[in-house]
Amino acid sequence: MARSIDPGQDAPRQARGFIPPQNDKERFLMRHIEDLARAAQSRGIPRYSSFLSDREQVLAKAALAKAGCTCWRLEGGYPEAERRLVAIEPEDSWTDSPLACVRLDCRTAPGAALPAHKDYLGSLMGLALRREALGDIVLPAQMPGTAFVFALEPAARLICEELCGVGRTEVSCAALPLEQLPDFGQSERVLRTAAVSSLRLDAVLAAMLHCSRGAAAELIQSGRVEINHLPTESTHAPVFEGDIFTIRGKGRFALTALPGKTRKDRQIIEFFQYQ
Repeated sequence: MARSIDPGQDAPRQARGFIPPQNDKERFLMRHIEDLARAAQSRGIPRYSSFLSDREQVLAKAALAKAGCTCWRLEGGYPEAERRLVAIEPEDSWTDSPLACVRLDCRTAPGAALPAHKDYLGSLMGLALRREALGDIVLPAQMPGTAFVFALEPAARLICEELCGVGRTEVSCAALPLEQLPDFGQSERVLRTAAVSSLRLDAVLAAMLHCSRGAAAELIQSGRVEINHLPTESTHAPVFEGDIFTIRGKGRFALTALPGKTRKDRQIIEFFQYQ
């Protein structure tokens, strides 16, 4: 582990500011959330979005603030959910959340390989479901062969009716009330540390991927890297605590902390890779 120098309690921490919508899809999302908020508040009825990525959740929060809406929450079905929908629920309104859960149980021979997360997602997308209709897919470590799929209610119904297998593995499907969900426990994420010469994208990715800065730069310049779901081809783009990096073909990483510097004035980063 890299050796750190305590930066002190008063050391300023830089944070990435709000990045406004970058394309028509993001602008449409913000207008849609504003429309939902205004309809909910003016008519006193609940309104719900589809599932949103973390980038889309940031845009949704900005849209809700612009609409002056305060009666909202983000809901993904369980406390650690990454993909979540916006629930706008005026006081005393009757709520009917579209969020549902399907339990999938594999039928395999003892010792046979079990499907991975990507296998479940591929089979679900094979049902012609839109990605925004699907939330998280949870594979609890304590329940091998079982997966929990969070989805909008119509998508959950389709999964129960149509999904028979994941890859080459047969599965059974059953709708599961949210109040009957088991305790998934805390995600087992292995935190790692590394020392980098600067908080430039190429330097940070090289440390995360255990490769040279030249190799990291090639990934960036070939358009295979996103920061917080936004593509970038700038090798010297600055990175900040809390950023999420998606590298096509390599995985997804989160920069969780910047604990300090080494005695040689190199920046220490703390991160984990999503499984």
